[in-house]
Amino acid sequence: MNGWPTGYDRRVYDTLDSTLAEAARLQPTLTAPVWILALEQTAARGRRGRSWSTPRGNFAATLMMPRRETPGVAALRSFVTSLALYRAFVATTGRADAFALKWPNDVLLKGGKVAGILLETVGEHLAIGIGVNLSHAPAASALEAGALPAVTLREAGVQIAPEDFLEVLAQEYAGLEEQFITYGFAPIRSAWLAHAARLGEVITARTMRDETVGVFEDVDATGNLILRTSDGLVPITAADVFF
Repeated sequence: MNGWPTGYDRRVYDTLDSTLAEAARLQPTLTAPVWILALEQTAARGRRGRSWSTPRGNFAATLMMPRRETPGVAALRSFVTSLALYRAFVATTGRADAFALKWPNDVLLKGGKVAGILLETVGEHLAIGIGVNLSHAPAASALEAGALPAVTLREAGVQIAPEDFLEVLAQEYAGLEEQFITYGFAPIRSAWLAHAARLGEVITARTMRDETVGVFEDVDATGNLILRTSDGLVPITAADVFF
């Protein structure tokens, strides 16, 4: 896969505080989707304000695009993005069996976290922040208790520069975005479930207030995680998942 997708701009920076912060600064002037890549971030963050280690050699980018749908529909792009990451990893490594998708927005390599996604609304735009451990992974001591170990793409036998990975990811994303716009969430959902981690197994979904343990049954048409528990099927709108 070569070239850059039509209709998308890109900006590459040597150093930024955060690509999400830069996306917010650029928002008033943007008229087309734009990929913002930083070769180094100094103040990156992940979900719930958690820090995300992004040393030079890793991939830190934000796709900033106009938001034309309701927030609930726009949020489904976490699945579009994670599926695009999966396909970019397979295209880069040739190792389809090594990767899996963890609800709601992580990508796993041999059971360890290799990539994460963060969606935010910025004015009339949607910002999709993406971090990939291409060369470096956070130490175990820096991870939340019970979190999966962090791994790097090098463990799949590949070393790739962030700029080169962006080319692959942008192409994969553009194709899936067109599918999402044309056909809706259904085909994205089916493809995502085909690569879902721990589908059919017992998992734990934990929020700040409580936790639900059950069999990972499905992801529904609105992106909710569906767990089968002793009380029946339980939809989970937002949570951290633990195996």
